[in-house]
Amino acid sequence: MSVVTRFAPSPTGYLHIGGARTALFNWLFARHHGGKFLLRIEDTDRARSTPAAIQAILDGMRWLGLDWDEPETYQSARAERHAEVAYKLLEQGRAYRCYASKEELEEMRQKARAEGRPIRYDGRWRDRDPAEAPADVTPVVRIKMPLEGETVIEDRVQGQVTVNNEQLDDMVLLRADGSPTYMLSVVVDDHDMGVTHVIRGDDHLTNAFRQYQLYRAMDWEPPVFAHIPLIHGPDGAKMSKRHGAVGLEAYREQGYLPEALRNYLLRLGWGHGDVEIISTEEAVRLFDLDGVGRSAARFDFDKLANFNGHYIREAEDSRLTEDVTQRLESRLGRSVTAEERGRLLRGMDGLKQRAKTLVELAENAEFYVARPQALTPKAAKQLDDDARGRLARLQVRLDGLDDWSETAIEEAVRRFAEDEDLKLGKVAQPLRAALTGSTVSPGIFEVMAVLGRTETLARLAAQAAPAEA
Repeated sequence: MSVVTRFAPSPTGYLHIGGARTALFNWLFARHHGGKFLLRIEDTDRARSTPAAIQAILDGMRWLGLDWDEPETYQSARAERHAEVAYKLLEQGRAYRCYASKEELEEMRQKARAEGRPIRYDGRWRDRDPAEAPADVTPVVRIKMPLEGETVIEDRVQGQVTVNNEQLDDMVLLRADGSPTYMLSVVVDDHDMGVTHVIRGDDHLTNAFRQYQLYRAMDWEPPVFAHIPLIHGPDGAKMSKRHGAVGLEAYREQGYLPEALRNYLLRLGWGHGDVEIISTEEAVRLFDLDGVGRSAARFDFDKLANFNGHYIREAEDSRLTEDVTQRLESRLGRSVTAEERGRLLRGMDGLKQRAKTLVELAENAEFYVARPQALTPKAAKQLDDDARGRLARLQVRLDGLDDWSETAIEEAVRRFAEDEDLKLGKVAQPLRAALTGSTVSPGIFEVMAVLGRTETLARLAAQAAPAEA
């Protein structure tokens, strides 16, 4: 059997982190088995589905690196086919027209509540003669669910799951206006698209029993079901906006790399021993449903940041420079010059060693592009009158330095500290404060080499003058 999986989001909001993990698991399973991964936009809720939400899904999938193998399908375009299946079931006697009025349905609901029973349709039109139908009620079409026995699903994650068929009421397939319901549309689309494995959140597990019976009613082979646990927040509650359950684009804006998010989401509910860092290529080789756990996973932002820091350190300097340049241009409100961009590229290897997000990386890199307008409080303490005097003398020494390499600069500064009878830190820390505006940066000699002679001496001159009284 050739594996076909699908990701089928509803474009009624952002692509959240749980949806992204579901898409990833489907993509990895298809790639692992050499099969196909498909994308279906379930836009049948026309009132809530928006072009912006659809575009956000497509952009998010592309950014995350989850490519699909055929043009995306739009469920709304297939309503005629969905209705065709319902009418075929009518012809076969496996579905029926239900003329229950709104008042009758509400009475059913109230009675069930009063008796403490689950709210279900009571099947009153299941075997009734349509000739008795009231003239003022437009019927819906309902499937005839089995009244006895059990529905058993061998779920690849949850194991064997069983429900008594008496709990499955005759669900609506076509509404009174002729539009298909979600349950019908999903089954028809999955069948027509040749989906072999339905991998989705376990909040859909109850739907699976009804959908399984619809497959059987149509004499279609049901797919393999795999319902993965939901993602919870750090406190164990269902992931929500207060936990940071925002759209995928927000993670991009916050400076997470797609490969880091892929790796983190992979490990959020799937395991391979104690291995944490798993490249996408290795994930494709290793992934299977047997490694998916049954317990809800807890989202840990600190752990995600650690993953992201690893992948930032592994990323090419040119790629990081491109992203940081864009973020700094937005931050500074101006274009970054070619010279400034060159500094970023030369200094990127040192900068990326301690950054955990691209936002942090851009903040730490700003001093390479723009002279510090203010010193941090800790940096200001480093530049007392004695320190400024030392910087003035160091500036003169450096001005005569012929070789402006990192090694030559370090040697010159060390010799200066010895001549001043000082430990290196007494010179290096004020030097760092003067050049970067902070007490934290890459190695100061690397910073000086990246800034270049002209810029370094200019910044020293600005800070080396005696403080005003």
